[in-house]
Amino acid sequence: MTVSAAAPPPKARILVVEDDASIRLGLRMSLRKQGYEAHVAEDGQAALARLREQRWDIAIVDIMMPRLTGYELMKAMRNEHIDTPVIILSARSQEEDKVMGLDLGAEDYVTKPFSLPELMARVRAMLRRHQRPPQVFGEVVIDSHTRLVSKAGVAVELTATQLRVLLTLADAHGAVLTRKEIFDAVWGPEHHGTHRTIDNFIGQLRTKLERDASRPDHLLTVRGVGYRLVP
Repeated sequence: MTVSAAAPPPKARILVVEDDASIRLGLRMSLRKQGYEAHVAEDGQAALARLREQRWDIAIVDIMMPRLTGYELMKAMRNEHIDTPVIILSARSQEEDKVMGLDLGAEDYVTKPFSLPELMARVRAMLRRHQRPPQVFGEVVIDSHTRLVSKAGVAVELTATQLRVLLTLADAHGAVLTRKEIFDAVWGPEHHGTHRTIDNFIGQLRTKLERDASRPDHLLTVRGVGYRLVP
């Protein structure tokens, strides 16, 4: 009796959207060396056409591009219900630029010039996150693949930044995260913000997800350290 070998898992399909040819082709080569199926688009319009044609696991998107900017591309994706996870690449490091990108649906934001090992680590982390089963915290269910959150069976509308903060805490599996660790995961270590920014987002999430925001059961404060999310 011959036992056939199990088929290898399919390669993750990644679309690189970048008008700078050296970055575009360099990223494609690096991703392929890591074992991914990587393809490229040189502007936002070409990327939108490719995103419409087939499903992608990740799109790595530059912001400043001809024909359609990265922001315009993400707006079009949202309008057409294209749910490909997006990592933004941008030379723009201001907080308002990052907030805009995250609120338009990007899951990560990497500032140029970027470290290639760091970008590859972010790609791996995003792929792992989207392969996980839904996580349950009391009445709250977080599906990182569909990016949907529900409470007692009812969908909860979160902004992309609120979702990113929530996923960062969920991915810690109950461990305590400092405000800086949360901030770095959401906006990147090169950006310098205040602790109050994280406190505000935690307050917003408690209002939407806890039974009593003033006495949270799951989004807990660890005094003098930071926050943790517990079942």
